[in-house]
Amino acid sequence: MIWLVIGLVLFLGIHSVRIVAPEFRQAQIEARGLSAWKGIYAVVAIIGFVVLVWGYGQARLDPVVFWVAPAWMSHLVALLMIFVMILLVASQLPAGRIKAAVKHPMLLAVKIWAFAHLLVNGDLASILLFGSFLAWAVVDRISEKRRLRAGLTTNPVAGPVKWDIISIVGGLVVYVLFLVWLHRLLIGVPPIIGI
Repeated sequence: MIWLVIGLVLFLGIHSVRIVAPEFRQAQIEARGLSAWKGIYAVVAIIGFVVLVWGYGQARLDPVVFWVAPAWMSHLVALLMIFVMILLVASQLPAGRIKAAVKHPMLLAVKIWAFAHLLVNGDLASILLFGSFLAWAVVDRISEKRRLRAGLTTNPVAGPVKWDIISIVGGLVVYVLFLVWLHRLLIGVPPIIGI
């Protein structure tokens, strides 16, 4: 369990610097340059991600289970994940109507993903993993609203609907890939029992 916690601290910690220490972030950029800061950020995030994935796998070998979800719950999660994948794709594209309406599609995707996975994973390692991501996304969204009010950032402006079409089609393609192949390959379990 300790490796999962260390991975979460590294991964979510580096993703939280802008939230909890914006002055430190800015000082690092001014002292080292933006490229160097992005390099440090990427290295710490990758190390943290690898450690948390490995730690999660290790923690699940000897699980502490608080609840077991009914089998039908995986179908609800599968439905929610459609929206997650569409939002993830939208977050990587120029703004269409979806991105403009949601404002921060990546954060909303993380919140839905984490909440959905908490519904079906009642073991301690999963509660730590998904609960941490959910809490981080909520705090980051609050931080984004503060930066907006301070004039440090702006909301996306709606662009052509083609970006929404690409987001929906791309999201559905990624969703199907995860549903029938990638989730089992990367996570080791089918997303819906019986697939």
